[in-house]
Amino acid sequence: MKRILYQIAAAITFFTRIPVWKIIEIPVENYRKIICFWPLTGWITGGISALAWLGFSMLFSSMLAIILALLIRLLLTGGFHEDGLGDFLDGFGGGKSKADILRIMKDSHIGSYALIGMIFYYLLLINTLTAMPKELIATVLLVSDPLAKFISVIMMNLLPYARTESESKSKTLYDKLSPFRIIIACFFGIIPMLFFLDEILWISMLAPLSVMISMYYYSKKKIGGYTGDICGATALLCELSFIISIYLQNR
Repeated sequence: MKRILYQIAAAITFFTRIPVWKIIEIPVENYRKIICFWPLTGWITGGISALAWLGFSMLFSSMLAIILALLIRLLLTGGFHEDGLGDFLDGFGGGKSKADILRIMKDSHIGSYALIGMIFYYLLLINTLTAMPKELIATVLLVSDPLAKFISVIMMNLLPYARTESESKSKTLYDKLSPFRIIIACFFGIIPMLFFLDEILWISMLAPLSVMISMYYYSKKKIGGYTGDICGATALLCELSFIISIYLQNR
C-alpha cells in the first residue's frame, strides 16, 4: 500500500504542478510505475476544470467561462500535454526520417506546425464546448480528461519506447503494465463516464479509440514506437474527438 501511495504521489507530481513532493519525499524508482495512475490525475484536472466552469459560468458568458476553465487546467498541468502536442506536430510535420522526427520533437523551439496546430486545436475545443447544452459542459470536462488519458495508456502499453532512456526528456522509461495495472488504469479512466454520462452517449468512446488506433499505426510506421510527446498529443486529440462526438450526438 505504501508503494502504491508513493506511485500516486509521483503521478500527481509528474503530470501536474501540484507540489506533492514538498509534502512527501518520493523515491525515484516510483516514477517508472506511474502510468496506470495517469487517468487518476485526470480526475484532478478534469474535476477542477468542471468546477471552474460551474463557478465562472455564474459570472461570465459560456465561452469566456470555458476559456477560463481551460486556463485553470493549463495552470494545473503547466501545459505539459500541450507541449507534447506541439512537439508532435512539429516533429511529424517537419521530419522526414525517424532521426529527424525525434530531433525536432526534442527541440524546445516552437515551429509553424505547432503554432498553427495549437491554434486550430483550441478553436475546435472552445467552440465545440460552447456549442454544447450548458448542462453537459461540466460533465464532459470531468469525463473526457481521464478517459482520454486511459486510452492513451493503452497505446503506450502496445508500443515500445522510440528513444533510449538517456535520450528521454524526463530521463525515465515507464514499466510496461501488468494486467492488474491495466485494470487500475481502466477503473480510473472509465468510472467517471459510467457515473456521470448518459448511457446513450457512451458510443462517443469510438471516436477517441479511432484516434488512438490511428496514432498507434502512424507512430509505429514513422518512428517504430512512442515518445512522451506522442502520448501527450494522443491524450489531447482523443479528448477533443470525444468532445466533438458528444456534441454531434446532441445537435
